[in-house]
Amino acid sequence: MNPLYQSMNGKSNFNVNRFWDTLQRLKKSYSGDPNQKIQEMLNSGMVSQEQYNRAVKQAQQIQKMLGR
Repeated sequence: MNPLYQSMNGKSNFNVNRFWDTLQRLKKSYSGDPNQKIQEMLNSGMVSQEQYNRAVKQAQQIQKMLGR
């Protein structure tokens, strides 16, 4: 399971520090072009268009909260 998803699972137990730690570990472990990886996931059916759209919307909301 996606470590980022696991860190966010169970909203009442959401831990911001654990989320950021998980995000940093994921960032360090990832290499390559993220756009290419997303396209591969969409093409293979690993991620649906609906899941992708939801993730983009959530990312945009996070960017707004961070003032970006």
